[in-house]
Amino acid sequence: MAFNQPLGGNEMPRFGGPVTFMRLPTAASAEGLDVAFCGIPMDIGTSNRPGTRLGPRQIRDESRMLRPFNMATGAAPFDHLQCADIGDVPINTFDLKKSVAIIEDHYDRILAHGALPLTMGGDHTLTWPILRAIRKKHGPVALIHVDAHADINDTMFGEKVAHGCPFRRAFEDGCLINDKVFQIGLRGTGYAPEDFDWGRANGWTVIQAEDCWHKSLKPLMAEIRARIGDAPVYLSYDIDSLDPAFAPGTGTVEPGGLTIWQGLEIVRGCAGLNLVGGDLVEVSPPYDPSGNTALIGANLLYEMLCVLPGVPQR
Repeated sequence: MAFNQPLGGNEMPRFGGPVTFMRLPTAASAEGLDVAFCGIPMDIGTSNRPGTRLGPRQIRDESRMLRPFNMATGAAPFDHLQCADIGDVPINTFDLKKSVAIIEDHYDRILAHGALPLTMGGDHTLTWPILRAIRKKHGPVALIHVDAHADINDTMFGEKVAHGCPFRRAFEDGCLINDKVFQIGLRGTGYAPEDFDWGRANGWTVIQAEDCWHKSLKPLMAEIRARIGDAPVYLSYDIDSLDPAFAPGTGTVEPGGLTIWQGLEIVRGCAGLNLVGGDLVEVSPPYDPSGNTALIGANLLYEMLCVLPGVPQR
């Protein structure tokens, strides 16, 4: 079988070629794919600065610098998985609730082909309909949620659908294995002392950012792998989990966040888990004209690809 390969920098200059993830071939659907890269250009669920509707396009653009072999882990994902970029979900940019339904239907079709979705966001609202689709395919899943915010609000401005609510909605819909949910990097100011405790009360493990300062997260990820075991697991990575010194291009920045190397340790620490999907959300290009936030996002998505089942590590 011939596997799709990214367009190399010696075949076409990095500033040329298709604007797809890693300059991979495009596909009209997920049929025949092991991994489908998909964009959700949405920011109508955001509560502060907009711009994440532009995230997928810039993540794709900045991914042109990525090469197919992972020098740190020895992973060569394109030698083992059939990958392509299947484009964007055609959301209704004037109606968030309709967009949620559109996303769920789109991911039902991706999963029906047996492909594993890796998603470029878009605001974090999108994870809820993806988890609803995944529940129909895999049942409830373990969750590794990397974020500055818990995203467990019951409502925002009286609405149940927003980027601060997806994991409350996923819990209510039975999408999660509650003793295998891990939230990493939560921090910042709150409204009350118990702001992060709702998840804990439901069996989730919450690791605040302060507990990650000045240390490697390899031991944490070893503990998480042991506790998840062979359960299906979804990885949701909000770029605002990183300190804004590294990733300023997002809508709700919080100081005191994770470092890039801790982010890499988290994703690389997922190797060996039964990953069934992942997303990288909340990249807002207008707030980082350098493109570095999107570049980091592209690298984290590539690292997710490198730890999927079927990709050998060194």
